[in-house]
Amino acid sequence: MTDAAEREEFSAAAPPDPETPGVGETSFADAEAPAAADRPESDGAAADAAAHWKDVAHRKAAEFENYRKRMARENAQASTRGVAKLAKELLPALDHLELALKAADTQPTSSAGTGDHEEVIKGFALVRDELVAALERAGIQRFSPAGEPFDPNEHEAMAQQPSEEAESGTVLEVYQQGYRIDGAVLRPARVVVAE
Repeated sequence: MTDAAEREEFSAAAPPDPETPGVGETSFADAEAPAAADRPESDGAAADAAAHWKDVAHRKAAEFENYRKRMARENAQASTRGVAKLAKELLPALDHLELALKAADTQPTSSAGTGDHEEVIKGFALVRDELVAALERAGIQRFSPAGEPFDPNEHEAMAQQPSEEAESGTVLEVYQQGYRIDGAVLRPARVVVAE
């Protein structure tokens, strides 16, 4: 006999009792009970798994945010180092230009060619001003500490000189201006200090 024929014979032999479920039949209460009993365990496991993956996602998001901030900071530092390196190469040329302009101002000029001489000096002054402006746009500021107290972190003492007008340890004269980049000293100012 086939399985289908056996089932039909069994069903016909024993009529279903409304109080007792038959073979293959379950009451509504029985159908819900196993699922309800299993649900807290499966929901608890699912909730634990969801909490775990949510925690993992938060950690990965925090790690990525920290990585992004660190990379931005390192890129900014690398850019600042590049600007500082270029500025250190340009500063001696700017210093020599300053010295040439000071020397040109103190030189007596003959009446012949005075206009040309002044135009050349103006041209050099414009070049100097453009260099200084470019350095300032890159975040580099000049400082001249004349009259300020000597600070070995920002000044380089080239000489000491007695002075009646200034207190001991005060900057009397600036040989070379100092430069800062983002608040850090790029090159200290070279100065004469009062004894």
